[in-house]
Amino acid sequence: MKTQVGMWIDHKEANIVFLSPNGEETKQIESNVETLEKQEVHAPDRREKGHTGRLANYYEEIVSAVRGADSVFIFGPGEAKGELRKHFHKQHLCGRIAGLETTGKMTKREVSQKVRNFYIASPAILLTNGGSA
Repeated sequence: MKTQVGMWIDHKEANIVFLSPNGEETKQIESNVETLEKQEVHAPDRREKGHTGRLANYYEEIVSAVRGADSVFIFGPGEAKGELRKHFHKQHLCGRIAGLETTGKMTKREVSQKVRNFYIASPAILLTNGGSA
């Protein structure tokens, strides 16, 4: 069995599940975007640039955390999953994305279950060019 990853993501946090021959591990990565935005009182264009830069750092941290995975399933409620896919593409890792799906808010337990069910239902799929949303 190879390392398979699934994650629920929005602009605030990513809950990542790693499935490997050694078992299941989870990791949470927080963006801290909203916390930092509250501290800023600059002009709107500066705030937007800062927001975009912090999100880019957040996505790069996620890509780095899952770089060794053979396949990645990304799901969540909004635009973050598509934005993350662009970061995978920049790193030439888009071929590892096994699927993208829109879902609502989920508990960590629900995220783990969804990832396990995804890989049980389709254990070896890899979509070309990262699939579609």
